[in-house]
Amino acid sequence: MKKLKKLYDWVLHWAHTPYGVPALFGISFAESSFFPVPPDVLQIALSISRPAKSFYYAFISAIGSVLGGILGYGIGLFLMDTIGWPILRMYGLQTKYEIVQALFQKYDAWAVAIAGFTPIPYKLFTIASGAFDIHFGVFVIASALSRSARFFIVATLIYFFGRPIKDFIEKYFNLLTFVFFALLIGGFLAIKYFLK
Repeated sequence: MKKLKKLYDWVLHWAHTPYGVPALFGISFAESSFFPVPPDVLQIALSISRPAKSFYYAFISAIGSVLGGILGYGIGLFLMDTIGWPILRMYGLQTKYEIVQALFQKYDAWAVAIAGFTPIPYKLFTIASGAFDIHFGVFVIASALSRSARFFIVATLIYFFGRPIKDFIEKYFNLLTFVFFALLIGGFLAIKYFLK
């Protein structure tokens, strides 16, 4: 736990350097395939310091995350035995791999979209997407939509509410994520119902 806290502090320290944006891109990229600390931490810190650039930081996070997800997909597709499994073991995700497999069999792209937006380790889904040979185009689109939604919601809250929203986001991030996802699914079901 101490190591993770040090890593968390290391990520945050970039917000106070001239290299905050490249660090945000790099952390967003790495978190999608192997790094443990989510980029939201740095995105929030940067956005709090410059709320007018909140959407720019969200864009950087989304681009880095999707490109990192493509790396994770490649690891699962081509290097599952040599790199994929060691990463999953490092985070204790091997038992969840079978659950993810069942989600892919049932929901296909929805599983990627759910993972891209929620606190479920996205790296598990990116690596598994390659290992299960999920359609690459569908994977990229689902990743882009869900990761963008995640980062732009944070940006919107900070842009309009500033510093007071930081503690709220950190405290209720999981709940906010699931509420948003429920509303998203409800919207699609309503559209499907009305188009019948």
